[in-house]
This record gives sequence, structure tokens and C-alpha cells, in this order.
Amino acid sequence: MRTQAEILADGRLLFDFLSQAEAGPDRADFVLAMGGSDLRVADTAARAFFQSQADWLVCTGGLGKDTAGVLPQAESVLYANRCLELGVPRDRVLIEDRSTNSGENFRFARGLMESRGLQPRTGIVAAKPYMAKRAWATATWQWPEVRWGVACQQVSFSDYLAEREDPRLILELMTGDLQRLRAYAGTFQAPVEVPNDLWAAFLRLAADGYDRYVIRE
Repeated sequence: MRTQAEILADGRLLFDFLSQAEAGPDRADFVLAMGGSDLRVADTAARAFFQSQADWLVCTGGLGKDTAGVLPQAESVLYANRCLELGVPRDRVLIEDRSTNSGENFRFARGLMESRGLQPRTGIVAAKPYMAKRAWATATWQWPEVRWGVACQQVSFSDYLAEREDPRLILELMTGDLQRLRAYAGTFQAPVEVPNDLWAAFLRLAADGYDRYVIRE
């Protein structure tokens, strides 16, 4: 039986690796906010919109695996409302409210923009910290015509857990995300090398029961 300290040490390994963000362009055509349970991503998206002098902010997300039955509205609607509160002009915000996973975030947002005659070439993904690496890999594969960067909250693993109502859920989500970097490489996401020590940490966490979102064989 492993101690909580050992479990958290593995969680920190995953968090530090997954939250490594790809540097993006100084100026972007648009910001895409990846929907999810962490509504602070909307703050990240609004900040990235202003800093990058973007033309558009696309809020994506219906209800996904960790928000269905939890949030009162689609992720994208909640995000958009927050971005408007933070000063993003209403006529610069687009809402994609059908996606239920990260791939659909990009595919459906692309369709939405193309339906309006928009063909962006530079973009910034606003995501949860531990989604940074997978967000870039998914965006690059699903929408390769765009040069992508990633914006996320700059926070330590311990502080991020302390801010969450359900720290166990974060460990479960990270465990699933780490596995998906390998499982989806070259078919759903751009390949990202997962070091052996990170994979060993994933295996330990899954064995400890943090496997709710682990893909079964």
C-alpha cells in the first residue's frame, strides 16, 4: 500500500510534464478556449485574447465526461459569459456548444469558423494547466493549417489541488490524459514523447485506483 505522499509525488510528475505549454505566436488570429470543468480557463482565454490582439475568441464545449450532470449549462456558454464579463467584445465571441471531447473541440470550432468564411492561420489554445501538452498535440493534428500555441494558468501542482473541490478527480484525469498521449499518437493527436519515468508513474497511479478515465484494452 503506497502512502499519500508517494501518490502525490507521482501526481506532481504528471502535472509538471503535462502542463508544459508550447510557446505561441505573439499575435494570433484567434483564441480557442477548451471547455471543461475548470471555469478559470475562461479567464486564461480572455487574457490571451487581449495579449495576442486576437480577432476572435471561440468558446468550445457542450458537456463532457466530467461536466455532464454537474454544470448547469454547456461549458462554452459559461466560458463565453465569463469572457464577456472580463471585457471581450460580444461580437468577437463565437460559441461551439456541441463538442464532448478534445478532438471535437477543434473539429467543430473549425467548422464554425469556416461557415463564417474565416480561415485563421495562427491560434492560441486556452486550457487547464495539465491539458497544455495534450491540447497542443490535439490542435496540431486536428487543425494543422494553424500554427498553435497554448496558454494556461501558471500554478504549482499543490496549489492547483488545493483550489479544487475534488483533488482525486484531478489525479484521475491526469492519469487518463498521460495515457492518451501514447494511445492517440499519430491517429488523434500529434506524437509526443512520454519519458519512461512518466509512464512508470502513470502505471503506478492506475494500479492505485486512479483509473476512472484509463482506456481499457
